[in-house]
Amino acid sequence: MLEEVERWLSTRSWSKTDRPLHQILAAKRATGQSVSVVLPALNEEETVGDIVAVIRHDLMRQLPLVDEIVVVDSGSTDRTSQVAAAAGATVVHRDEILPRVPPVPGKGEVLWRSLLATSGDIVCFIDADLREFSSDFVSGIVGPLLTDPDVDLVKGMYDRPLGGTAAQGGRVTELMARPLLNMHWPQLAGFVQPLGGEYAARRTLLEQLPFPVGYGVELGMLVDSLHLVGLDALAQVDVGVRKHRHQDGQALGRMSAAIYRTAQLRLARGHLVRPSLTQFERGEDGFEPRTYSVDTEERPPMVEIAEYASRKVA
Repeated sequence: MLEEVERWLSTRSWSKTDRPLHQILAAKRATGQSVSVVLPALNEEETVGDIVAVIRHDLMRQLPLVDEIVVVDSGSTDRTSQVAAAAGATVVHRDEILPRVPPVPGKGEVLWRSLLATSGDIVCFIDADLREFSSDFVSGIVGPLLTDPDVDLVKGMYDRPLGGTAAQGGRVTELMARPLLNMHWPQLAGFVQPLGGEYAARRTLLEQLPFPVGYGVELGMLVDSLHLVGLDALAQVDVGVRKHRHQDGQALGRMSAAIYRTAQLRLARGHLVRPSLTQFERGEDGFEPRTYSVDTEERPPMVEIAEYASRKVA
């Protein structure tokens, strides 16, 4: 590990207990910064309501840390929108945000558009499939942004159990993202959960970043943030244990391909290869190939979007 990373781990890796809530709230009052929480959601009616309810109870009613909760629904066919609204979130449909730009499927697309649907100085992203959710996920990762003006982005770190076995979740992280980062961006080797969906950042940073439209968004955001603001502006906070719905092996393969493609684009802009992935499923006549396109599209920094610029002026 680089000496720079060892130093970073000792100065930019914290626990949720390092900043008591009263300290975080005092910093929020002193700086006047507002906080938006965004939940990107697709068919998450079983979990999204509980997450919204916990945040509203703990961090809006009991303590005024969060100013708005926005659930961006990317085309759910279940009751995700109704459940989220009933729990107290503002629900916005992906297609209603920046309608002149045709939407494409993908998590990164939703996160990018959420910048136009929120107003907070700090934007906190939380995946909508978490179970046994604790509001520490929000307060823990937002805390350093409120108390330390030199920090621009904070990732959550946590244990990820799989099937009752501790630390076996995060298979794409261990098999794809961590090797990529260690070999090509060793300054980022200290991140425990580089692909984790729970993180917060200053709007002033997010609006300058391009957003890969699919699963590569988290890796792309880390790499681009490193180049834009430097390692010391990035941090991570231990928030405990993350429990969520796990995907099957083939879905993880497609996710890995998108992440690799995101890395490849950053390593060699303009060096294009076939952006597709072929997998195999057993059918009536043996193994049958299934070919999927790999996300290659990226959205430009939000500051380049006229509607966003005009909103800031207004």
